[in-house]
Amino acid sequence: MSGRATKTPVSLWVVQGLLAVVFLFAGVTKFTMPAEQVTGTTALPLWFFQFIGVAEVAGALGLVLPGLTGIMPVLTTLAASGLVMIMMGATGITLIGGPAAMSVVPLVVGILCGYVVYARTSKA
Repeated sequence: MSGRATKTPVSLWVVQGLLAVVFLFAGVTKFTMPAEQVTGTTALPLWFFQFIGVAEVAGALGLVLPGLTGIMPVLTTLAASGLVMIMMGATGITLIGGPAAMSVVPLVVGILCGYVVYARTSKA
């Protein structure tokens, strides 16, 4: 077995773990921050951001729990796919409502979620 074959799963787990922390933090803050800070300058209602927060927390759990428990590992791919869609929306909203440079963060996070989808699908 080559060295590369053993590093891929570790790097994939590292990416999944970091993404899980990011999305868990982002989802929880949507419920703990004041409504004015959550909605910011967008015209979107608070309930929309809270829905996204629930989806982010569920996605964070879906990135790691199926692999750790061995129960329905396909859920990791589905969770990462859903998070890609959330990040596509976040990139668009950031482009519309703020400086274009700020849209790099959700774009990169979305690309990392896409990497998880690709890597987990090609291993299935």
